[in-house]
Amino acid sequence: MIENNAMQSLPPYLFARIEKKIEEAREKGMDIINLGIGDPDQPTPKHIIDRMAEAIYDAANHQYPSSVGLLSFRQAVANWYKRRFNVDLDAKSEVVSLLGSKEGIAHISFCYLNAGDINLVPAPGYPVYGIGTLLAQGESHIMPLKAENNFLPVLEDIPEQVAKKAKLMFLNYPNNPTGAVADLAFFSQVVEFARNYDILVCHDAAYTELCYDGFKPPSFLQAPGAKEVGIEINSLSKPYNMTGWRIGWAAGNPAAVEVLGRFKSNVDSGVFQAIQYAGIEALEGSQDSLQKMQELYQQRRDTALAGLKKIGLIITPPKGTFYLWVPVPQGYNSSDFAEEVLEKASVIITPGLGYGEHGEGYFRITLTVDKDRLAEAFDRIHKAFGKF
Repeated sequence: MIENNAMQSLPPYLFARIEKKIEEAREKGMDIINLGIGDPDQPTPKHIIDRMAEAIYDAANHQYPSSVGLLSFRQAVANWYKRRFNVDLDAKSEVVSLLGSKEGIAHISFCYLNAGDINLVPAPGYPVYGIGTLLAQGESHIMPLKAENNFLPVLEDIPEQVAKKAKLMFLNYPNNPTGAVADLAFFSQVVEFARNYDILVCHDAAYTELCYDGFKPPSFLQAPGAKEVGIEINSLSKPYNMTGWRIGWAAGNPAAVEVLGRFKSNVDSGVFQAIQYAGIEALEGSQDSLQKMQELYQQRRDTALAGLKKIGLIITPPKGTFYLWVPVPQGYNSSDFAEEVLEKASVIITPGLGYGEHGEGYFRITLTVDKDRLAEAFDRIHKAFGKF
């Protein structure tokens, strides 16, 4: 049996490759410190687990859920947007539940791209933006994210003929992998660009609650006119340590929300209702754990910055995400450096090339290990390499 052309051209998923390297290293007896994959190491807050446990025993939650989500969950999302961003959303028409943000990011391309249509994709960036485009038989036009532009795409650099063929644009701030942030002035420029070329903007907002030094990242939907041209996809995975629970949402433009909901009704059966009730508790219950988590990651960020300085690598402290995007030392490419760090220091880092050619020259560190192990990781690198 022969798989289709899209599957034949699909590369191995970046983090599947990293997981394989970890497995191989551990089989050799190596004590690996994994700074490669952004999966929170802290437990889901107890009050969320307790609400899930309660809902599991309700027989009404054992049946098929709505493909678009419980209205009570969607209302909790709308209420959260009002509290957090002062954005008004109609829970019935402007919010749809997702099996985590990855699902919505992949599926939106199927909803809006015909064969040969263009998706404007930031690079370096989350691999699923391009993968969804590939599977939908669209074409990715890369918007380079460069340090000299604060890792924001330069909209004026998109050729006119490309913009006219584009149907989608992906953005992600705070940004994975760079840790960069965007302001409302930039989002307003995006709204104007999207309106001029009839493009749907899909803003991946998975890291809005992972922020430092008092900074509060804005929502794309705060920009005037944003709901006319876009949606925002978010998830409970990172702020509430719920990566394994698979619950998120898309919110914003009602036509796009309806199309995504219609697609979902044909390819999945929605989010288990007990998980949705846990999601309501996450959004509307105590936020003490969120504040503690932000403080924890800031401590880890500062530990990692000190560790980088120890080995001669100094970067601007990121204001968001739990990633550090670091230039590779002189004389290395990102893949060779990551290989040597693994072999000589038993530390996993993510080579920038894994995010495409525009990620070359950098490596990514995640802050999802405790600060003692973070400090140990840099001690190992220093012992193996000295100061770059």
